[in-house]
Amino acid sequence: MSSIGHPDPAKIPKTGLIIPRPARVGRVRWGIAFLLFFAVLVNYIDRSSMSVAEHEMRLEFGMTAGQMGIILGCFGWSYALMQIPMGMLLDKIGIKWVMRVATVLWAVSCFLTAMISGMGLLLIARLILGFAEAPIFPGAMKVTSYWFPRTERGMATVIFDSGQRLSNVIGFPIVGAAVAMFGWRGAFVAIGILSLVCTVLFFLRYRDPKEMNREGKLSDAELAHILDGGAQHEDAPKPDPLANLGYILRQRKVWGMSLGLGCAGYVQWMLLTWLPGFLQAEMDMDVARSGLVTAIPWLFAVIVQYLLPGFWLDRLIKNGKSSTLVRRAFIIGGMLLAITIAGTAFTDDLFWALVWITLGTTGITIAFSVTNSLPALIAPEGSVGATGAVMNTVNNLIGTTAPIVTGFIVQLTGSFAAAFVVAGVMLVLGVFFYTVVLGRIEQIPTAAERAAAKAAGTA
Repeated sequence: MSSIGHPDPAKIPKTGLIIPRPARVGRVRWGIAFLLFFAVLVNYIDRSSMSVAEHEMRLEFGMTAGQMGIILGCFGWSYALMQIPMGMLLDKIGIKWVMRVATVLWAVSCFLTAMISGMGLLLIARLILGFAEAPIFPGAMKVTSYWFPRTERGMATVIFDSGQRLSNVIGFPIVGAAVAMFGWRGAFVAIGILSLVCTVLFFLRYRDPKEMNREGKLSDAELAHILDGGAQHEDAPKPDPLANLGYILRQRKVWGMSLGLGCAGYVQWMLLTWLPGFLQAEMDMDVARSGLVTAIPWLFAVIVQYLLPGFWLDRLIKNGKSSTLVRRAFIIGGMLLAITIAGTAFTDDLFWALVWITLGTTGITIAFSVTNSLPALIAPEGSVGATGAVMNTVNNLIGTTAPIVTGFIVQLTGSFAAAFVVAGVMLVLGVFFYTVVLGRIEQIPTAAERAAAKAAGTA
């Protein structure tokens, strides 16, 4: 036998027989990954477009920077509070119907925003959007756990995660141009229509693997490739939601992953909500130009994201490198690179500000991409939704303080310098949680498995 387990061609008798080639695996799973990409792209255009329009909205409603910070941050309140309920719902009833209903509500919120006439209604519209968008990341993590073998999780996660980065490349310029041409209300109508397109695609295209296999849309070979590669089983016993949640909350790995991501999330939220405002206020740009310039750091970050935590991470693991070592190296390296964003506090030159923001954004993107693959790798069987939801809850509870803190820092100091220093400090804290608290990246046994092992004297 050869070193890879196939017969040595030199030792095969020359009988004239044709040796059949292995069946082609198929690529349906990658279509599912790009469906998730589009959903995340639309999701982030929905949630971040207000940061492009915030200057015009502040003028129309006579709001202060602090009040606008509250509006920008309130989306995250309902988004964070609904993470765990939505994660439990995803584990209990599945991905398909949760995402179908959620995408309809995205559109409703956008249309409502276009019609509002005051700060109170604006708060309500943003709270609805947070509620509706809560399932997207726990759902995407659960989809990757069903649809991808472990050696393909890096690229699969990068594909859906890049939707949030490309929303800043595509969305900010488009929304900026739409606001300049049609006003901010017209921009939100267009975004609502885009959300309805996402709804139609989820109705038509998403099924879990075994259901798609029964419908004849997924080959037996590809299903076997997915399951044999370590994918979680969609028909695994459903755990009791509350008891399972309590078990997950007692796991140190979950807290290390969640708090580390929350520190990176603080900086990401600051950039998503205030970067256009920073460019308009301190670099003297108009709305349309700030939208274009905002795209530069995110475009660079997406390119690096596909090359490093996408292609290179999976390649290293397939070549036999330690999964824990490789993933930890990418996360910590990304966080250390991200700390350079603090340099923005010490320059008033546009070129250098963009250099520091681009380096910081790229580092955050690397850390986020790898961390978003962790729930599908470490969650107990059948619990990816709840585990991802806990991570996202912590991430967003920390992250949603960023728009408010930044808004009041700007209001009190008259500049963004101190806000970028705070961002650097948060990233240093994130390195601590990822290095000291997270530990090995390996699947957590279920409560039943752990109890059985303890009874047998093996744990």
